[in-house]
Amino acid sequence: MSTARPGAVLLVTSAAAFLSSLDLFIVNIAFPDIRADFPGTDLGQMSWILNGYTVVFAAFLALAGRLADRFGHKQVFLTGLAVFALASAACAAAPGVWLLVAARAVQAVGAALVMPTSLSLLLAAYPAERRTRAVGAWASIGAVAAALGPPLGGLLVEISWHWVFLVNVPVGIVAFVAGLRVLRDPDVARTGMPDLLGALGIVVGVGALAFALVRTPDSGWGGPEVLVGFAVAVVGLVLVVLRSRRHPVPALDLAVLRVPVVALAALVMVAFTTGFAGMLVVNVLYLTGTWGWSPQLAGLGLAAGPLVVVVVSRLAGHLSGRFGIGPVAFVGTLAFAAGPTWWLTHLGLTPDYLGGMLPGQLLTGLGVGLILPTLSSVVGSALPAASWGPGSSLINTARQVGSVLGVALLVSVIGAHTTGLPSEFGSVRAGWELLAGAALVAAVIALGLSVVERRRRGRGAVVEDLTGADDDEVVVEVERDVRAAVVRGVVRDAGGLAVPGAVATLIDAAGAQLGRARTDADGGFEAALDPARVGPGEHVIVLVSAPEHHPRAHRVPVDGGAALDLALVRRDAAAAA
Repeated sequence: MSTARPGAVLLVTSAAAFLSSLDLFIVNIAFPDIRADFPGTDLGQMSWILNGYTVVFAAFLALAGRLADRFGHKQVFLTGLAVFALASAACAAAPGVWLLVAARAVQAVGAALVMPTSLSLLLAAYPAERRTRAVGAWASIGAVAAALGPPLGGLLVEISWHWVFLVNVPVGIVAFVAGLRVLRDPDVARTGMPDLLGALGIVVGVGALAFALVRTPDSGWGGPEVLVGFAVAVVGLVLVVLRSRRHPVPALDLAVLRVPVVALAALVMVAFTTGFAGMLVVNVLYLTGTWGWSPQLAGLGLAAGPLVVVVVSRLAGHLSGRFGIGPVAFVGTLAFAAGPTWWLTHLGLTPDYLGGMLPGQLLTGLGVGLILPTLSSVVGSALPAASWGPGSSLINTARQVGSVLGVALLVSVIGAHTTGLPSEFGSVRAGWELLAGAALVAAVIALGLSVVERRRRGRGAVVEDLTGADDDEVVVEVERDVRAAVVRGVVRDAGGLAVPGAVATLIDAAGAQLGRARTDADGGFEAALDPARVGPGEHVIVLVSAPEHHPRAHRVPVDGGAALDLALVRRDAAAAA
């Protein structure tokens, strides 16, 4: 049975996810005040306030789901929430920049534990027919956090930069106390201990790479510390690959990279977020340094782009379902590249927000809104259900690695001592050139993704089969009849026996329910689609639930392709395992 108060679970998990997402956007606006409080701190040192968080977040995000499967989702979620709140207080109390960086790293561990477990706890709280809207509300939190981050950060900095971190503490305490009462662990099979050494390899490898890039302005590309940093990065990342190939519960499941669409999507994500993360830093320097705006005004000025993301991201699923992931990502990368290109051609030392900064903000917001949800959706369309977890971890890790590289490369390009003053406007322009270049690299890879995706569809391949069927699984066969706008299927167990009473819910890419059917005595079901709402080239999500089994979903293209199989694991079998 689900918890009696799913609405309370939604509030708790959404509040925790909001804090984790907000911290990625709120700290940038406090940079000038933090730097002023720690005299002698350059931009290279300040970059670790962002990169220390992001590197650790990337490493532990890949492990959090597996830790939850071993120790319990509720326990891991509450532990992460407590760690995040305590580390936030430590950030506010930090007397120096390196203690602040250390506290940020601990804060990232908490955030990484919270993000994936919050979703699993939410799914456990809601019945199948209500999960779609609940997940949609939870997923929108990231976009809302991005929109509120700059203006909220600006308001808090007016009191003190310490409040950028202290604001997390009361919300975290309330969510923790409420979580103790309302959260319920999902019924999942316990797994082995995840590869903590592999996660450490990610921290060392990506962190050393960022260190080397940040030190290049002062030491040069051939400087001893830069070369040592690159060497340590290679060793750390090679360690990750070697251990991930052999460990039973790896930090990164590299098997999903055998699917070309997923591998290319991950590369697009790295290249794109390199530009995205750099933008969040260089524009704060420009507005507060070159124009001399206060953090409060700069925060409001930077809110336009994230607001566009909130709107566009709701359309991205429909567009990628109709035109494909590659084409939508390609358009998004070009839109993002157009933003800094506009700034390069229209902005100077004289403030011009409406004619200069705002149009670029709208273009970058359009790009972000198209790209991030589209690339995230590749997991559901290209991988079987059993590989959704590892696939999502890979895409999320690629996003965080790109963010680290973006900040590090920005420091390398504009210099570690840049403050954004009018005399340093040339450095700001170099930063914008980096953003545009990273987006154009992402566009080239997105073109390759489009070609691979088209060939894959031409072969009739829908889902790459990375794992074999298990004897303790129920198989759902789905047949699409486009001309009749009907989805037919059968639910049966591994022995071929029908599973009556299972519920199949059809959902479009925007999360709206298209139809619902229950399997009959023969295990079959038939659900009609409205041709005005979905047609050839688009996708529907078939969410199947049956008594005593975990629910499973599949993203099905409405193209009349071959039937699909979807594994539905029994709860009693999972417990026995």
